[in-house]
Amino acid sequence: MTSAVVFAYHNVGVRCLSVLLAQGVQVVLVVTHRDRADENIWFDSVEKLALKHGLPVIAPEDANDAAVIERVRALRPDFLFSFYYRNMLAPELLALPQRGAYNMHGSLLPQYRGRVPVNWAVIMGESETGATLHQMVAKPDAGGIVDQQAVPIGPEDTAAEVFAKVTAAAEQVLARALPQLIAGSARIMPQDLSQGRYYGGRKPEDGRIDWTRSAQEVHNLVRGVAPPYPGAFAEIGALRLRILRTRLEPNRRPRTGAPGLYFEAGSYFADCGDGKVLRILELETPGGTLDPATLANEKITFA
Repeated sequence: MTSAVVFAYHNVGVRCLSVLLAQGVQVVLVVTHRDRADENIWFDSVEKLALKHGLPVIAPEDANDAAVIERVRALRPDFLFSFYYRNMLAPELLALPQRGAYNMHGSLLPQYRGRVPVNWAVIMGESETGATLHQMVAKPDAGGIVDQQAVPIGPEDTAAEVFAKVTAAAEQVLARALPQLIAGSARIMPQDLSQGRYYGGRKPEDGRIDWTRSAQEVHNLVRGVAPPYPGAFAEIGALRLRILRTRLEPNRRPRTGAPGLYFEAGSYFADCGDGKVLRILELETPGGTLDPATLANEKITFA
């Protein structure tokens, strides 16, 4: 029986671990993360799935700790898989499986290598992204491609909606590729690393809106960090507003003056740096989510 050690977290981890189990792979160890108290846990639990199936599961602070490496070495797995595990795995770990180490990445490699690729694809205004199963090597997201599948990004899709599509694509890619990996017949395509680039992680502060950017760029930022992610925001004096949903208004003329937010004709709008206008469809104050009409009753004005 084919054996595997699985490093996994998040919905992609749950779905891909389920594929391994459904196809009869003997999962000899699951390595995951403890949920953080300061994080919005909106996704499914790899640990719960592993325990449901009676699999040994650990959540070390450092997956590259000597004790973890020795445990994996002693198991002598055929494969090592990483499914949305958040930390880099050391070359010493990657060398242990007898038949290779493979990662599922949430983009169409070599595009959007690195962190939070789904969010970045939306923020950058892409019309598609996808899921890629690839070999793990010392350089992140640089190994040969086993298989990948594209998914569309609609002009109004949020990152969470795109992530759901990518999760389904990851499941399909692994289900399709796994029999070939087990049989030793998978075709590995080298990546052209001159294409695409690496992207870093994002912090809540990166959601700050710069109204001097184009309306499309602001709209993409709002979509790319919309809940359950921290959200885009603007500050009016001491008040911070989270801008949760916007719509391009191509037929609306901007007011005269500097770019920014304003209330007019029963709705909130924003003039942007390219002279185009966004309608603010949903925003949130520290007191909760309010539509424009309700917020107007709070007598909050924008200079």
